[in-house]
Amino acid sequence: MNLKVAKVLNNNVIIGTHPEHEEVVVIGKGIGFHRKSGDIIPLQTVEKMFILTNQEEQEQYKQLIPRVSEKLIETINDIILYITSESNVKLNEHIHIALTDHIAFALKRMEQGIVLHNPFLYETKEIYPVEYRLASYAINLIKERLGVDLGEEEVGFVALHIYSAMTNQNLSEVQQHSKLIADLVSIVEDKLDYQIPRHSLDYSRLVTHLRFAIERIKRGEEVAEVQKLDSLLSKEYPEMYSLSWTLTKVMEKRMKHAVYAAEVSYLALHLQRLSQKKEQESKK
Repeated sequence: MNLKVAKVLNNNVIIGTHPEHEEVVVIGKGIGFHRKSGDIIPLQTVEKMFILTNQEEQEQYKQLIPRVSEKLIETINDIILYITSESNVKLNEHIHIALTDHIAFALKRMEQGIVLHNPFLYETKEIYPVEYRLASYAINLIKERLGVDLGEEEVGFVALHIYSAMTNQNLSEVQQHSKLIADLVSIVEDKLDYQIPRHSLDYSRLVTHLRFAIERIKRGEEVAEVQKLDSLLSKEYPEMYSLSWTLTKVMEKRMKHAVYAAEVSYLALHLQRLSQKKEQESKK
């Protein structure tokens, strides 16, 4: 079985006609050198290939490739192969476009001295630890290959791209959930008048609880109600119970999903623990 060259994008990337998958993108060192449309390439010699089944994405990729360096394309492809091997998850192939475009733009900003602040860095690190580790590898490889350190802020952004590709979720939805968690934490800190240390166990517990609550709400998964607990919390800790209601109403409004009442009780327990921690620290 052979692959026919449909279009040469650069020395290392071609669009080929596959006998089974129609148009495919083939990446390999020198794969496009001295090639022209109609040339035949034995499939067994092709090392890296992916299929963009969406016609619009094919066109986007064709337009993107000539605008970025061949070294960057090779590096991004190696990053994607590493993510696939480490996670053992089939990635949404849109990551080839999204990650290449994102990193190319980040490199351009770096050249121009423009630093983009990542407001959800700590939340991303806590919510997506596996993806964050993979993103750290990506940023380190870019530094090693291209001599540019994009920094930890970009690790957070890349982690969201990886999570999006691993879960087939739209990146905007992933970003919305990260922003929602950051906003909920901010509401808690304002109400308690307490800045939760970002590397503390308390912060990790709160963010993890909020993440799983959001995922349950998104799935419509009901949490078993404990009426005695609900009654106890509302009487013993009225302020934290009220704050918990405020947070669940924000989640309900932003996610456009109903929130089961039991979520309020379980969240109130976390908030009460935080409130007690703040009191303990203020006495020191």
